[in-house]
Amino acid sequence: MSKKKLEGIVVSDKMQKTVVVKVESVKEHPKYKRRFKVHKKYKAHDEKQEFHIGDKVVIEESSPMSKEKRWKVISKI
Repeated sequence: MSKKKLEGIVVSDKMQKTVVVKVESVKEHPKYKRRFKVHKKYKAHDEKQEFHIGDKVVIEESSPMSKEKRWKVISKI
């Protein structure tokens, strides 16, 4: 099984070797069929501290590195 990959925007880079990435997706209401945006924030590992606020990045699933960090940044778009 391949690892999940998500695209998002870096919203915080204040932690050491960690960035917070906001991922948006579009969902549809089951009854009314109206589409709406939802977002979720993921903490991702950034070893070289090269990504900053506003960067569009790709994150990939990985084994747990801490209590909340289970993703790592792959590349910048």
